[in-house]
Amino acid sequence: MQRAPMTPAGHLSLENELRQLKGVERHNVIKAISEAREHGDLSENAEYHAAREKQSFIEGRVKIIEDLLSRSQVIDPTQFSGTKIRFGATVIIADEDTDEESKYKIVGQHEANIKKGLISLTSPIGRSLIGKEIEDSIEVSTPSGVKTYEVVDVKYI
Repeated sequence: MQRAPMTPAGHLSLENELRQLKGVERHNVIKAISEAREHGDLSENAEYHAAREKQSFIEGRVKIIEDLLSRSQVIDPTQFSGTKIRFGATVIIADEDTDEESKYKIVGQHEANIKKGLISLTSPIGRSLIGKEIEDSIEVSTPSGVKTYEVVDVKYI
């Protein structure tokens, strides 16, 4: 069983989603199925089929979250310090061609959200950053070619 590293915020987010799915969404979909059954012929009842499909999605998501939580390894980045990049680090990197800076936090796979600046530990840039320090250069393969970045700052917040 492979451990699933995650931040405390990521763990809490999964717990909240699981609570919502089990406590609210399950009951709502059961009610919707019951109401759709009252409309008669189930073979041509679009509401019934949509509710059953939603129920299937909810149950699948519950199993995924329960699995992740059972394998979770919660790592609090505020317990770390220094300039070496590891899981949970908030990193500022600069594109060596354009000097454009980007800020990322290295998180677990399920927490990753590039729009929020959260990159997965297993992403190409995440793997390239692990173990590096301030002023180190990294090369990342992107669809448009290899990009080179310099590590500008590392914080554990």
